Amino acid sequence: MALTLGNAFSHTLIFVGSLLIFIVTPSSCFKPKNFVSFTSNFSSDSDFQSSMATWYGPPNGDGSEGGACGYEKAVGLRPFNSMISAGNPFIYKSGKGCGSCYQVKCTGNPACSGNPINVVITDECPGCDHYFDLSGKAFGSMAISGQGDKLRNAGKVPIQYQRVACNYPGVSITFHVESGSTQYYFATVIEYENGDGDLKTVELKEGNSVAWEAMQQSSGAIWKVNKGTPLSAPFSIRLTTIESGKMFVANNVIPVGWKPGQTYRAIGNIN
Repeated sequence: MALTLGNAFSHTLIFVGSLLIFIVTPSSCFKPKNFVSFTSNFSSDSDFQSSMATWYGPPNGDGSEGGACGYEKAVGLRPFNSMISAGNPFIYKSGKGCGSCYQVKCTGNPACSGNPINVVITDECPGCDHYFDLSGKAFGSMAISGQGDKLRNAGKVPIQYQRVACNYPGVSITFHVESGSTQYYFATVIEYENGDGDLKTVELKEGNSVAWEAMQQSSGAIWKVNKGTPLSAPFSIRLTTIESGKMFVANNVIPVGWKPGQTYRAIGNIN
């Protein structure tokens, strides 16, 4: 029986065992290899490190629908496709780790295939003394074909992992405007950044202004700006990644007449 701890926002106390039965519908018929293709900007095959992994949520599901990073239902849709993980504080990095990508493979169970899978950090596991708390789908994907349930019944397995660059072919960076946004307060969830996957700074430029204003990290992948005067759209947003320091500018990505709850897409992605 596996025990996984999480906070009220990211994931609740869940017991996983062979007597617990979930009725679920997988969110996609795509195999994990179709999730994203990774490059070796960060690591080589010799750079795998050892840890342990558990799993949470439905056996073939996406952990908790949402998670601490703020991606909400996107975790179960392409390109995340439920191949996600909660990270312990070392991996989650107070939200700075949101969007970072890893290869993970299990090694200590007869059901393990030994083949690496690709996951994105979308949640936090503050009570974990190990690095990864995978979605049920991701955990089962480390198994030999047809033995996903057998591996999940183990609950916790030794793994090897390495940080890798994210690569979302044909997918643009997206900005989902938070529901509480107003003309004085603007907050957005930023998703699908190639390369590092995580962000060091986010800046906003209003209308025809030439000045960039620093946005604050609200929580997870949510960034905000709060002003005492009305904000003037359209907004351009400039992103700077953590490890490589690459910069991406989404010009006028938030249009005049923007609305809370809407998702807007940049032209292109980080190269």
